[in-house]
Parts: sequence; C-alpha cells; structure tokens
Amino acid sequence: MERPMEQIYTIPVNEAFEAASDGGGCPFCIMRARLDKNEQELILGASMMEPDTRIRTNELGFCPEHFERLISGGKALPFALMMESHIEHIRESLKGPGLLSQKNATADARLLDTLSHSCYICERVEYHFSRMIDTAAYLWENDPAFREKCAAIKHFCYPHFGRFIAAARARMKQKVFSEFYRQVFAIVDADTEKLLEDVSFFAKKFDYRYADEPWGDAKDAPRRALRLFCGDENEDDT
Repeated sequence: MERPMEQIYTIPVNEAFEAASDGGGCPFCIMRARLDKNEQELILGASMMEPDTRIRTNELGFCPEHFERLISGGKALPFALMMESHIEHIRESLKGPGLLSQKNATADARLLDTLSHSCYICERVEYHFSRMIDTAAYLWENDPAFREKCAAIKHFCYPHFGRFIAAARARMKQKVFSEFYRQVFAIVDADTEKLLEDVSFFAKKFDYRYADEPWGDAKDAPRRALRLFCGDENEDDT
C-alpha cells in the first residue's frame, strides 16, 4: 500500500521520466525545473497574499537567481508589494546602534549573513524535490512499469544520480538495491563513456591534423559535460 507521499508525487515523477526518455534529458532536472517554475508563478500569484507565505518570504527572501527571475516575470505590482513587506520586515529586524552597539552589530551581521544564504523558492523546491527522489526510488522498487521507464533513460546528471542512488540505498534491501544499481549505473556509465570520447575528439579538433575530420557528436561536448556535472538548466519549460 502506497504511503501518502508516494501518492502525491507519483504522477509528476512518472511524467518527468516519460519526458526524459523522449527528450534525452535528466528526469530529475526536469522535475526540478517544473517545480521551480511552478513556485515562481505561485509566489507572484495566488500565494502572495497568504499570511503564512508572506511570513516566510519576509524571513527568507530570495537568492540572486530567483530575485532576477521574479523581476523578469512580468508581474511588477505583485513583486513590488512583496518587496515592500520584505524590506519593512528586515528594517524592523535590524537592531542598529545603541547602548549595546557591538552586540547589536553582531546580531545584525548574523541576520544579514543568514539572509544572503536563504531563499523561499529554493526551500520550497527542495522540500518537494527531495520527496520526488524518494518516490522515484519507491516506484523502481514496487512498480515494474516504472523500471521500464527508468531503463529507457539515457542520461542522469551526476548530482541527481548521486541523490537517486542514496535514496534507493536507504530504503531497498541489499538484493533489490544491487539490481537497481546495476541498471542505473549502466545508464550513467554508457553516457559518460560516450561523452568522454566526444570531449577527447573535441580537443583533437584543435590539432591541424584533425581539421578536416567531421565533428560527429563532439561539437557540443563541453556543454554536455557541463550538463553532466551541473544539471540541465531549464530542461523543461512547460
């Protein structure tokens, strides 16, 4: 019997794996991109005026990347209202000079340092994303159809592959995990082997002896290496 978490996240996990098998991307990058886009739309829409949301956005603010995306989101008024509340909250939280200037300065520096490393959207995305990874491990263990979807994947980025196998290791018995790991490692190993060949040939193309050789799949090898190590940015825009 499925637990509530798996019931909630089964559909988006399956959809991401299906999209990845069609488009060749990392399914977890697709999940994360969809979550990120959804949270940005919510924060400038229905969620903006909810008291609980406003409290958290006031406390956490946004990372530079999400600040830029929200500013560019085409909803200037909701963003300005949210910033009005956020700035007011921070101004009221800063202690400033006084009888305990040194203590206040220490507290203010700590507050601002914490603020510079927090982000409401990042927190929300990570909350759901970590549960989607756990759900993917659950589905592989319990759903033969999902195993087939997983076998059709051609690419996992390294960061998400690491989290996937860690989630699986935490929940699966040794025999099941060994079968799982053989399947997913074969996918990553084949992808990495092909990329290594293409990166090597990309470098050779700078040698005049290879100038007339066709590029094959090597022309975008550096970009694919970036995707392997850092993930697929904006892999899915829907």
